[in-house]
Amino acid sequence: MKILIDTNVAIDILLFRKPWYTHSALVFSLTKQKFIQSFISATTITDIFFLTKKDLGKKRAKEEIKKLLQVFQPAAVSANDIYQALDMEWSDFEDSVQFIVGESISADYIISRNTQDFASGSIPSLTPEQFIQVITDIE
Repeated sequence: MKILIDTNVAIDILLFRKPWYTHSALVFSLTKQKFIQSFISATTITDIFFLTKKDLGKKRAKEEIKKLLQVFQPAAVSANDIYQALDMEWSDFEDSVQFIVGESISADYIISRNTQDFASGSIPSLTPEQFIQVITDIE
């Protein structure tokens, strides 16, 4: 199984954002299992740094991103991905890029708190809670 983690889930983990931290952190923990390949787009990593350095400081933000990257593999974002995302009719460009990256890695799911942002795409989007249920049902 391959999953792509959306920006909001990663930030929930890094900033301990309540009430979402618990489920997002559980996704982080579950993805350490061997049958799950978990990814995070390269553009998300830069977004996370930008959004967390204010709260964590530059040094700690980098350290926390390194911890994330021990579990979530960076997924490349190519020039072609950007052009494809620009041509999509979606209201949020960042979500378009996420979706295109998800397609490029053949993701089974995109894990996001904002599943409606991916509703018109062909990759199912699950909240962290929904993903936990899917994994629980598989085991």
